Amino acid sequence: MIVRRIRLVAVLAITLLFLLAWVFPIVWSVLNSLKTDSDVLAYPPKLFFTPTLEPYRDVLFGSASILPNLVSSFVIAIGTTVITMLMAVPAAYALARLRFRGKKFAGFYVLATQMLPPVGIIIPYFLILRNIGWIDTYQGIILIYLSFSLPFAIWLLVSYFEDIPFEMEEAAYLDGASRMKTLWRIIIPQVRGGIAVTVVFVFLNAWNEFLFAVVLSGNTVRPVTVAMFNFISVEQTLWAKLAAVSVLAMLPVVILGIVAQKNIVKGLTVGAVKGGGRR
Repeated sequence: MIVRRIRLVAVLAITLLFLLAWVFPIVWSVLNSLKTDSDVLAYPPKLFFTPTLEPYRDVLFGSASILPNLVSSFVIAIGTTVITMLMAVPAAYALARLRFRGKKFAGFYVLATQMLPPVGIIIPYFLILRNIGWIDTYQGIILIYLSFSLPFAIWLLVSYFEDIPFEMEEAAYLDGASRMKTLWRIIIPQVRGGIAVTVVFVFLNAWNEFLFAVVLSGNTVRPVTVAMFNFISVEQTLWAKLAAVSVLAMLPVVILGIVAQKNIVKGLTVGAVKGGGRR
């Protein structure tokens, strides 16, 4: 009994340490966003200070407002997510259920696209968009984001479609339902947890992406991840404002995770249980 309690305490202590290591940067960013620049640069660091919302007022309504950048990030992330899911759901269903020539090649191609290092293809992407006049445009950035978010979404959704018993579709066909109606009425409700997981990952990747955004965007379309560098210069770094921007950039993803938490947990749990059953 004593040994078991010691093990339990040790496991809890290790888990708490990992949790603190994960939470600390977020908490520190929030605290710095509520400080003045002098308080941020104070040494030793101030744990007790008078909070101020001045950094948030400056980054939202000041001369270097990031509101246009937040709008750009929302347009890009939402556009990428919506188009990706509209294409990924039927594509994943086809790979999981249909038989057609080249199916194995198509499945390998979807997986192979995830093996390419982004830095190795950014120059061809830049040249393509420049030639068609889509540099620094929403459609250009969304198109590039689709090239890596769509294969990832398909690859993730295929496993969920494969876990659905084929007898459910056969019953729908016997009742006179078409394939599209079966997909919409029977199959998609069964994989909504997996769809929720995929939506969150696609949105998160599009929202946080930096490498392609910094090369393909400009003054017209500049996501918030790129706009953060407005507060970093050779002379100084505005740490309080930078922390405020980082907190504002985290909020949409946190809210999305909280709203979709139930379906995310269900989707991950179902996938793990069924995947374990196949093995």
